[in-house]
Amino acid sequence: MAAPHIPAYNALLWPTLRAVRELGHTAKLDEIDEKVVEQESFSDDQMAVLHKEGPRSEIEYRLAWARTYLKGMGALDNPQRGVWVTTENGRRFEEHELEPLRQVYLAKLREERKRKNEAAKLAGADEEADVEVDDGETSDWREEILAAVLAMDATAFEHLSKRLLRAAGFINTNVTGRAGDGGIDGVGVYRLSLVSFPVFFQCKKYKGSITPDKVRDFRGAMAGRGDKGLLITTAKFTAEARNEATRSGAPPIDLIDGEMLCELLKEHGLGVRTTVRTVEEVEVTPDFFATLTF
Repeated sequence: MAAPHIPAYNALLWPTLRAVRELGHTAKLDEIDEKVVEQESFSDDQMAVLHKEGPRSEIEYRLAWARTYLKGMGALDNPQRGVWVTTENGRRFEEHELEPLRQVYLAKLREERKRKNEAAKLAGADEEADVEVDDGETSDWREEILAAVLAMDATAFEHLSKRLLRAAGFINTNVTGRAGDGGIDGVGVYRLSLVSFPVFFQCKKYKGSITPDKVRDFRGAMAGRGDKGLLITTAKFTAEARNEATRSGAPPIDLIDGEMLCELLKEHGLGVRTTVRTVEEVEVTPDFFATLTF
């Protein structure tokens, strides 16, 4: 059986830009991915193809590169974590303009690699500078985190989730992990100003996608115990699963997918060390010297 066709990242540039436009010129990662998947009618078989054995699908990985290239091309920007907006140019670009812009951006990347390689040679380095140019196949710190988490056993992942919730402001957080708990892995108390309430959580160390039946099962396990639930996974929630989590008439379930899990671990410094580097840009203003008088 032939493998499902997965479009190259450059074929996803226009669908990605169009999705952000139709979402009101500002959108979160999940919203963009879901919109493109819907508009392009990607099948379940296509979405099931994982990038390097997961946890992200190949389509999601290429959509991430489409966003990166659109930013380099001046069509998108991400002013805050997980949020993308169209630039002034991005609002007016037409589909046929994107490929020439991509070629200009690629030329810029190649020139940057050339400069870095020349600098490395002058410094006596043996390796060439690695600047991504064309196919989008590059390492990602999120993938490193998820690979490490997927290598943990289920109990260790539950305790990692407990530590994360405590770092995020939960109190009295405990892992239950007992047989007969019906899929509830732990419970914590979240305090909001003067009010506090219990939150049950479930951890799913998966690759691929979480389907709506998993959300329904978790909600069923919570029945009679509480109304607040949090489902934490290394995987991705399908659009149907997200709809099920907020279905009218049913207790809402909050969702943390692999992407958000990585961001939260980074934010709270759990297994992630972030180094902030300041880049100094120097611009000479010749007019100052030309007009200087005594």
